[in-house]
Amino acid sequence: MAENDNQMFETGDYVVYPAHGVGRIDGIETTKIGGMDVKLYAITFEKDRMKLKVPLFKAKSAGLRKVCTTNRIDDALTTIQGRSRVRRVMWSRRAQEYETKINSGDPVAIAEVLRDLKRPEEDNEQSYSERQIYESALERLAREVAAVESITETQAVTRLEELMGMNSSKTVMDKAA
Repeated sequence: MAENDNQMFETGDYVVYPAHGVGRIDGIETTKIGGMDVKLYAITFEKDRMKLKVPLFKAKSAGLRKVCTTNRIDDALTTIQGRSRVRRVMWSRRAQEYETKINSGDPVAIAEVLRDLKRPEEDNEQSYSERQIYESALERLAREVAAVESITETQAVTRLEELMGMNSSKTVMDKAA
């Protein structure tokens, strides 16, 4: 088996790790684990100031993937503009489903969460946990949109909120500043 058979990414590639979002491959390192040399992707998630190391042979099963194509982002942007589809089940069940969609790393699934949780600025009926999930989804999708379209995360948040017909004067990014 050739040494690069399992190597799917190169240093500098932007990738998506489902549970953490968009990161960048800093390099490929070799570490001895249990007496064996194991090659690892060193990934940096700058926004979270986090570093992650994923074995090359586990990258695919861990869900590590390149940032999506422009077409997939367009599908996500179309999804967030659709009508909300809130099921009439207990909030705890819906919250669990939303978290699963966010952690899937799929931009269209994340867009579904945004679509279902978006509220007009004058509507204050959103609970704290709804707002937390909404912001998590917005941040995750904005990072991927920013990486795909080569714009800043703040610009991506503004674009997403405009597409949802929301006033973007109070965005997640503004709160972080």
